[in-house]
Amino acid sequence: MRTADSYRKVFPVTWEQLHRDAKALSWRLLEKGPWTGIIAITRGGLVPAAIIAREVGVHLIDTVCITSYKWQDQSSRLEVLKGVQGDGEGWLMVDDLVDTGRTAKAVREMLPKAHFATVYAKPEGRPLVDTYITEVSQDTWILFPWDSEVQYVQPLVNQREAG
Repeated sequence: MRTADSYRKVFPVTWEQLHRDAKALSWRLLEKGPWTGIIAITRGGLVPAAIIAREVGVHLIDTVCITSYKWQDQSSRLEVLKGVQGDGEGWLMVDDLVDTGRTAKAVREMLPKAHFATVYAKPEGRPLVDTYITEVSQDTWILFPWDSEVQYVQPLVNQREAG
């Protein structure tokens, strides 16, 4: 299991970049449809699923709710809070990221016939995803815009004077 010490790099993603990347993913997915509906993997898949749903013309959206980690600690146990009926045939499953593949394995078992798409993919989880846009290294923490906020930072000259 990964902990905060496993991440040596941070990849900050802005709202604008996420929107561009989700739209790029939509272009790829449009060719693979039509889709019965979209299943967003919560919570990270909610925003990409909304963007993709708009772009591919899907109005039927459901969720699979899973909790698998807190912040950068992925040692906590996977818990399915809400599933969906069926085997996923004709459905598009969307998540923000596939990391180690723990969540991906769980949703693949639940919905083996769904097409699984993520905006970002890391090497350990990538084989579980059908379509993705950007690959990042395993030791990179992706900082999504819903996990961060813009704040004032002292100019370097002031930081040097304080230190």
